[in-house]
Amino acid sequence: MTFHYAAYGLTFSSDLPLPGLACLASTPEQVKVHFTDGVKSDVGDEAKPFFASDSADEFGKPILRAWKLREPFGYRLRYCDGIEFVIDELGKEIWCSRPSNMTVEDVVVYLMGPIFGFVLRLRGQTCLHSSVINIDDQAVALVGPGGSGKSTTAAAFVELGFPILTDDVAAITLENGSCSIQPAYPHVRLWPQAVKMLYGHHEALPRLVPVGVWDKCYLDLENRPDLFCSRPLPLTAVYTLESRLTEEEAPSIRPMSQAEAMLSLLANGYANKLINRSLRAEEFHVLSKIAASIPIKKIFPHCDAQRLPELCEVIVRDVRSQHQPSH
Repeated sequence: MTFHYAAYGLTFSSDLPLPGLACLASTPEQVKVHFTDGVKSDVGDEAKPFFASDSADEFGKPILRAWKLREPFGYRLRYCDGIEFVIDELGKEIWCSRPSNMTVEDVVVYLMGPIFGFVLRLRGQTCLHSSVINIDDQAVALVGPGGSGKSTTAAAFVELGFPILTDDVAAITLENGSCSIQPAYPHVRLWPQAVKMLYGHHEALPRLVPVGVWDKCYLDLENRPDLFCSRPLPLTAVYTLESRLTEEEAPSIRPMSQAEAMLSLLANGYANKLINRSLRAEEFHVLSKIAASIPIKKIFPHCDAQRLPELCEVIVRDVRSQHQPSH
């Protein structure tokens, strides 16, 4: 049996149902996802990975390693928990494998985040590591390093009634000189401490994986079309989340030069350590267009988590001030 889905502007099929995603009617797929008992053991020599993540598990093993394989199989990505993916050269097929102690839910955590992020890059689409909010039918991107609060801020926007387009992977479409962001799927992934801060208790939201090592939770917006934007929107602003401040003026916004803006965008590209030179060149072209055409600013949150709604309001006011009609 085949199950059909859509995310990041792509339609895709799977031979197993994917928990947390809404099935579509049968539709031509651009990507095929296969679950197997073993991921293509004959796809090529993998003696030396071309990439190993700096972050490691408790035993010092890299969280992720990646190998380049012979054609038509492009890449093998292996996580330290034993979950593996093989992806073809053009990002059209994904083979997934998991150890017996892992679940389909465990696989989907990777699949709908870093794996689809990498697939998008293989298909020539530039992506940012970003949460994106719909403010007045404009895509407003929040970027920053891991732990800077992108998803937490996105959830705070939802609580104020602003829909999200995507959490974690922002797929950019450049058409006729204009950039837009594709919607992902109606979830915001949050760590328990963020759940407690936003909703009063760390178990206020369901876990991504009911049983296992993953303790991340998710805010489910599948049945809230008012809070999940399912259509592409023009990208009109990017805010880089900086260090939290104790100063009274925080949260505050500061401008960036075009050169600073470009460096910020490059630093927040998705899966850019896994792609080749030609794809990096295309990424540079797209991000240059963004840096030259839309406001990119630093925003400094306040250390007091209770002031998170104020941070959202500061962003909303700034976005709206940029698009007021001139007199």
